[in-house]
Amino acid sequence: MRKLTLILLILVLPAAGADARAWDDEVTRAAQRNFAEYLDLLAIPNVADDAADIRRNAAFLQRAFEKRGFRTKLLNNPAERPLVFAQLAASKSGAKTILFYAHFDGQPVIPDEWAQESPFEPVVKRRDAEGVWQPVAREALLAELDPELRVFARAAADDKAPIMMLLTAVDLLRSAGRSPAFDVKVILDSEEEMSSPSLAGVVAANSPLFESDALVILDGPAHPSGRPTLVFGNRGIAQATLVVYGPRAPLHSGHFGNYAPNPAFRLAALLAGMKDDDGRVRIEGYYDGVALTGSDRAALAATGDDEDALRKRIGIARAERVGATYQEALQYPSLNVRGMASGAIGAKAANIVPSEATAELDFRTTPETDGRRLYDLVKKHIEAQGYHLVDGPPSDAERAKWDKLASFTLGAVQSAERTPMDSPVGRWAYAALHSQTGPRPDVEPVRIRMMGGTVPTDVLVEALRLPFIMIPTVNADNSQHAHDENLRIGHFVSGTQTIYSLLVTEYR
Repeated sequence: MRKLTLILLILVLPAAGADARAWDDEVTRAAQRNFAEYLDLLAIPNVADDAADIRRNAAFLQRAFEKRGFRTKLLNNPAERPLVFAQLAASKSGAKTILFYAHFDGQPVIPDEWAQESPFEPVVKRRDAEGVWQPVAREALLAELDPELRVFARAAADDKAPIMMLLTAVDLLRSAGRSPAFDVKVILDSEEEMSSPSLAGVVAANSPLFESDALVILDGPAHPSGRPTLVFGNRGIAQATLVVYGPRAPLHSGHFGNYAPNPAFRLAALLAGMKDDDGRVRIEGYYDGVALTGSDRAALAATGDDEDALRKRIGIARAERVGATYQEALQYPSLNVRGMASGAIGAKAANIVPSEATAELDFRTTPETDGRRLYDLVKKHIEAQGYHLVDGPPSDAERAKWDKLASFTLGAVQSAERTPMDSPVGRWAYAALHSQTGPRPDVEPVRIRMMGGTVPTDVLVEALRLPFIMIPTVNADNSQHAHDENLRIGHFVSGTQTIYSLLVTEYR
């Protein structure tokens, strides 16, 4: 009985001097109770190309939310990859409504790159004295919890962890017999890693379900300092494919080297000409519209990034100089080569002049720089280098007429969004993270003007016209989108505290 009373005091009156250590311990125990469920969720493959796997994930999550008292609904789309909608009412009538967004699909995997048998068989690891990650028994998660343990699996951080943190925060509420301070709605996307092609249609077809007063996006990495993090915007993205054509078919490099132009060299030269040695895009007009004010720069500096530590972590000696700092660099549009291909390497290599060379590009955009405009600028630049652009493999007539042939096609486009730092939703989230239920109530939260990654805020904000805030909860070094993606267990605990603090803070 005394233990129950203590827990109730911790949950109900945390701001009235409740013992912080006891609160941390209670959150840790709640997290430990849910680790098995978290590992079970990670074990379900979630690459969006496999609709059957996506349906298995959706069914698992629907049950998980219903178990916590949510009313749920699967919202289907043309690809039969259902989204999950869930709703939990506040006890107070007339309360505001906040919509939480997260996604449960994951990036494709190359299993051979992972330091474990399968990316979908989660492994718990601890770093040894030499700094090498070594597997440990899963039972370590249930023992005296080491916050430095990590779970390695696809979607361990991006984005199944925040979903489980939300569920764990609701468990804490339920254990105290409480309801959230506002009506909670949740939409779990099944196609975020493929640019959410059906999200707008699903929202439009179910618009009454999504009626809310604000939007909270649970995605992205928290600040490396470990401080609670608020993000007020995100860059958008546009994708494009550039193919440079050479001979009609691959040619013997002995017979035709020095005679048939090699498209790989031409592609390399074309791409290299787009940026200078400092990483700035040379194409005229690329950065037009971005004008940081003195207050903008002060807000960027206030994040307190350790630039030396950041360069060391990612393994570079010098950063590109688009911006003076990491945060400033994210305020400008980027031009990135996300992959290249021509011929083959290794055991499959042949002594040939390839017939074509391909580069896939992405443009990370800002609210001031539309992705379609950037695509048009790059297209004009390619043409200015003497290339005749075709819609696909060139015809014999085109091959006979034009020396330089290429195709340049625009793919998916998502817009950037940003909300003012002094907006009501920003003030509400700041107060919640600074409260006694937050992960570090004595520490000033980090406020980030705009993060570099892209989430489908444009679809939700444009469709619903909601003010929004992003709350990232996972460790910054989680290797999302790459091999050996991981979640630091200490961040599972602090992320649960962060979301709990939101749930108990009234939104006005």
